[in-house]
Amino acid sequence: MSYQTASQTGITDANGQFHYYPGETISLQVGNLLIAEGVPAQEWVTPLEFIPEIRTQLEVPSVDDEGLSTHTITEQQLITRIPLTNLTRFLIALNWTDNLRENEGIEIRDRVIQQLNAALPNLTSPIDFTVSEAEFNATGNQPSPANQLLAAICFYPEGDELCEQPPTEEEINNAPERPEDEDDWDPNVDYKQDLSARRQRILEAVRSMDEVDAEDARLYLTRELNAISTTIGNRFYLDNHIARHPDSDTSIKQVKIRRIRGGLDLANLEAITTRPQDVVLHSFSWQTATVEYYVSGPTDGESEIVTSFLPEDTYRWVRKSLRVVITD
Repeated sequence: MSYQTASQTGITDANGQFHYYPGETISLQVGNLLIAEGVPAQEWVTPLEFIPEIRTQLEVPSVDDEGLSTHTITEQQLITRIPLTNLTRFLIALNWTDNLRENEGIEIRDRVIQQLNAALPNLTSPIDFTVSEAEFNATGNQPSPANQLLAAICFYPEGDELCEQPPTEEEINNAPERPEDEDDWDPNVDYKQDLSARRQRILEAVRSMDEVDAEDARLYLTRELNAISTTIGNRFYLDNHIARHPDSDTSIKQVKIRRIRGGLDLANLEAITTRPQDVVLHSFSWQTATVEYYVSGPTDGESEIVTSFLPEDTYRWVRKSLRVVITD
């Protein structure tokens, strides 16, 4: 995709990366087709940030079964929105291969962009991602603008037969019938049957939006969102993964959240203990990124202290757990 901020312009690289200065917004295009504008430029920009009303709702966390805040439930609720699924399906449909492989991003090649730019002025109306899925998928005598665009793009190498215009019905009807005796076939003649088969191959090679359904879009978005959450989560760790304390030591203990290579700034922090009869939560503070607790159960008792915290400059909550074991 091509991108532009107040200070930068360019093409995203193979990893989808772009350059920006903090505080800028970014516009994104596929060729001459505007996909999103006014998007806050930040480390991670996904299709969920492309649509303003969805972007705003990302900031409102959901609560999971343990009573802790999480962004993942919010994301899963939002990726069902029609404008987002239409947009994501369209981008997937522009992928060079007709199957989006596991752990691979969307690859929109220059050849596709050149054909897209040539076709844009001929659309009957602009592409509208907010229409219903049925309208976005429309084919037949009045194909949707998205399908008009896809029909004008050949996803095969230049010069491939499938990139040619299909023979017309008139050309097929005017062509001679293939002789019954194979020995009488002329290799330099396009027979009716040859032209009909060629027309069928070319028409079947044309992509349309109904080949990429809403579930494909949700699976792709879920995969990408989970990968981002994992990357962010791996930047943080607790002092310990397991803490062991004798049952006689009921003093207040502390566990601290830390960040690999860098200072830690949190916007929020929550914590629970899964077995409060064995391990009691005393306090927690996002300002100091610490959780305090003490043991109150018998020998061999144990609990998990589960923390959910929100780093600055992201809507994504990170979860880390400490296993506390009571010894004799």
